[in-house]
Amino acid sequence: MAKGKNVEQITDMDVDFAQWFTDIVTKAGLIDYSGVKGFFILRPYAYALWENIQTVLDARFKELGHENVSMPLLIPESLLQKEKDHVEGFAPEVGWVTHGGSEELAERLCIRPTSETLFCDHWSNVVSSWRDLPMLYNQWCSVLRWEKTTRPFLRHREFLWQEGHTLHETAEEAELETQQMLNVYAELCEEYLAMPVVKGRKTDKEKFAGAEATYTVECMMHDKKALQSGTSHYFGDGFARAFDIQFSDRENKLSYPHQTSWGLSTRMIGGIIMTHGDNNGLNLPPRIAPVQVIVIPIAAHKPGVLDKASELVSRLKQAGVRVKSDTSDQSPGWKFAEHEMKGVPLRIEIGPKDIENDQCMAVLRYSGEKISVPLSALEEQTKQLLEQIQKSLFERAKEYLTSNTHSAETLDDVKTILNERGGFVKTMWCGNLECEMKMKDEAGVTSRCIPFEQERVGAVCPICKEPSDTMVVWGVAY
Repeated sequence: MAKGKNVEQITDMDVDFAQWFTDIVTKAGLIDYSGVKGFFILRPYAYALWENIQTVLDARFKELGHENVSMPLLIPESLLQKEKDHVEGFAPEVGWVTHGGSEELAERLCIRPTSETLFCDHWSNVVSSWRDLPMLYNQWCSVLRWEKTTRPFLRHREFLWQEGHTLHETAEEAELETQQMLNVYAELCEEYLAMPVVKGRKTDKEKFAGAEATYTVECMMHDKKALQSGTSHYFGDGFARAFDIQFSDRENKLSYPHQTSWGLSTRMIGGIIMTHGDNNGLNLPPRIAPVQVIVIPIAAHKPGVLDKASELVSRLKQAGVRVKSDTSDQSPGWKFAEHEMKGVPLRIEIGPKDIENDQCMAVLRYSGEKISVPLSALEEQTKQLLEQIQKSLFERAKEYLTSNTHSAETLDDVKTILNERGGFVKTMWCGNLECEMKMKDEAGVTSRCIPFEQERVGAVCPICKEPSDTMVVWGVAY
């Protein structure tokens, strides 16, 4: 692949993965730092990625009957205190507003870390009958969590996300909703972001504050760490009782509805980078890339080259491809490196000899493979190549996840695997918190999930040696 000064500035990912990641998010034009620690600027390229994710999810949510709403930014402290477990879970991360202008407020206002309490307060005013249910809401917004350690995309104090909140007549309906939305996240990850997932339930220790059950999709990054990539929570009727949300059921008796919540944030952009990126920069899956094809004119000063490049762009746009042409005065080598850095999936080169031969050269970002494409077949072959890239990126990531997921029957085996190979480790687990904590303290891993697809990995918990029927995936997580 072409080497330019931009590429040379990226730290080798196998030498310092954290610095490699930071290099990419700044040099590929995704992030800039603001004047307040932990508050990052999403530059246009990053925001375009988020918009594409948003477009996919928003359409899917609406297909399933959800409506978008907007809740306030600020939550009165008294409202936040109504659900004890919830407030305790978020207390260390809450930011507070204490003054309005020059006047001290009579009650502190929390800057939303999440909006369960706001939705519940609203529903207590508008829900009265089973005919009002289900209420299927979603909002796109930013939230604030005062993280001690911050990092672009992975740990922002303010970040963009969507948060779905739904209310149902029965526990069964709410549970179905919880699972359905987890599957939506899994589909986004695998079908659009080319990120294979492990689906499962969180242990009680790792579940969302105030939830009865939390379900998750976990992805493996190139450094073999886990990224929690979307969560869906079943609340039962706990919040409804705390906020006195009642409705007349079909037998005309007062009942408490059952609630869910589910969310996915801009940390997924970090996931795309750490799953597919390499030492040349980003490597974007075509279905989510802001620019799927970049057309580079070669010997642009020669007659007809720029016109032909413009013609190719127009043809591809009409075919529904997200395409741009780089007609800047930089050298072709610089342009190659620049668009590799940005992860554009497919580069098309067109020069005088190509025009003479009625062809162009297509270069695949993920592999560097060069393919001669007849101009008469431009649209068809471009779409085929984009699908090939999408599929290949997923298959490569799937193989990486599979080959770096190991089984262990003893604590010593877990330690050896993590020290020598890293990745995810599957073991049986007795279900006791003490054993979960010992695994964290001695092996340095947390439970990522209890996978829906269960296996037998021995017969006993590796910590207490008690018989176990539950398999857990463990890993080091972001």
